[in-house]
Amino acid sequence: MIPRMKSDESTDEMARALGEAGCLVVTNAFDAEVGAEISRAMRPHLDALPAEWIEKDDPDSFYPGYTRRAIAIIERAEAAWELVMHPISAVLCESHLGPNCERHQLHVTGALEVGPGARSQILHREEDPFPIFPLPRPNLIVASMWAISDFTAENGGTRLVPGSHRWSADRVHTPDEVVSATMPAGSVLYWLGGTLHGAGANVSATQRFGLILSYSVGWVRQEENQYLSITPETVAKLSEEMQALIGREAHDALGLFDPRIIQV
Repeated sequence: MIPRMKSDESTDEMARALGEAGCLVVTNAFDAEVGAEISRAMRPHLDALPAEWIEKDDPDSFYPGYTRRAIAIIERAEAAWELVMHPISAVLCESHLGPNCERHQLHVTGALEVGPGARSQILHREEDPFPIFPLPRPNLIVASMWAISDFTAENGGTRLVPGSHRWSADRVHTPDEVVSATMPAGSVLYWLGGTLHGAGANVSATQRFGLILSYSVGWVRQEENQYLSITPETVAKLSEEMQALIGREAHDALGLFDPRIIQV
């Protein structure tokens, strides 16, 4: 079962629920106007993707067909900045990543549109790119999926295996342990980097549109290269706090730079 809470409930309880289940749905997390503006900003980038990336499906591919994906959200959708810096995300990251790092960082951003006919994505863990750590790993990533449209079991709502963040490598999930994260637009789904998850199959006639924002401990390489995804002109518009979050601040002895070379 995926715990559900409202955005005005205790963030301490949210952190506890996320730690226990490895996933959490928070409703009423952002306004419809914000979602609409993000959708408008990302629409041209999603529509510009080559048809061969979308209209064909290799059943062995990690990414299912009939699905559109576009990254660089900081650069392309200013309306999403408030979600990137959402206070609930900050609390959950501090609770679950804070014990393992000096500061956390933005790991990956992306708009994901699951279209009719898309198959289920293979269940995976956000922390799989760090196999040096045996399962169960220390918390390295906190991920979030913001529902720009309604998420249902029929339109490809994210599937998760609650509790799997605590499993060893030899523990295999059973079909009855996989649940769909259903949530109305304006909600957000959080999950820990060790939780098995994947996009569901879309057997409906409509698209499912969500925004993924994930965060990692500050001493690992970011999945999305924020330094190349964001232009200097956009960086100059960001607050000091947000510049630090995208990785433009050293983590202890990692990431040193000379500010006299680049001013933003």
